[in-house]
Amino acid sequence: MSAPPLPSRRPRLDAPAGTCDTHMHCYAAQYPRHPDGPPPPPDATPGEYGALMSALGIDRVVVVQPNAYGDDNRCTLDAVAAIGRARARAVVALRPDVDEPSLAAMHAAGARAVRVMDLPGGFTKLAALHETAARVAPLGWHPIVQLDGRQLPQWEASLSRLPGPYVIDHVGKFLEPVAPDDAAFRTLLRLVERGNCWVKLSAAYETSRTGGPRYEDVGALAAALVRAAPERMLWASNWPHPSARPGAIPDDADLLDVLLDWAPREADRRRILVDNPAALYGFV
Repeated sequence: MSAPPLPSRRPRLDAPAGTCDTHMHCYAAQYPRHPDGPPPPPDATPGEYGALMSALGIDRVVVVQPNAYGDDNRCTLDAVAAIGRARARAVVALRPDVDEPSLAAMHAAGARAVRVMDLPGGFTKLAALHETAARVAPLGWHPIVQLDGRQLPQWEASLSRLPGPYVIDHVGKFLEPVAPDDAAFRTLLRLVERGNCWVKLSAAYETSRTGGPRYEDVGALAAALVRAAPERMLWASNWPHPSARPGAIPDDADLLDVLLDWAPREADRRRILVDNPAALYGFV
């Protein structure tokens, strides 16, 4: 098995200039797996992703550190260098004791955020959220948080204390999809309404029970988030879809087109695809 095939068709959504994919991963066998990380999937290279950028009309990208490599961020930062610093940024994983020269070097290489993943295989957990956020705040970085969204009520107070921006992955990633009136989703809406919480509209296929290409159950949550704060929503492909079941890898054109349902107003889609990621990640 290799990286996912290119889309089977042209997207119906005509991506505006400056469109940014805010969450994807690169993998290569030359980089060693972390002892505590999951096995990496087959290689998925910057060159292969570049072909997807051309197919979908993506101009900018945020490369996210895979769990497989722990805090060895070389694969991610090398991918940023290969794609080009004008077009790419990185989300890295960090040890609490990372030194200042290492942080400065990662910043110079394009890192702009740190990954916090409170799910199996995650390197940094939510218990270390505030310590980690404080370490990277002087650089202007923010945390990217992934958890089972059903646990948001127990983390609401902690997340509410973050003084700067932070991002919640994958429409909250409710591992058992919930309704828009569910208490856990209402927690996510309250966090968004505070003004410093951003949400990625991405990876619906990981949790949806209704399935693609429209993912109606997750889509109801995504549409509610867009109505609440289109100025802090982001879009992402989650390429190369490492958690997708064999034989069920989504078509990336479908993952872009679903925004036509979730964000029916063209002005909101432009915010989500272009303006919001440009502001958060410093693209000019």
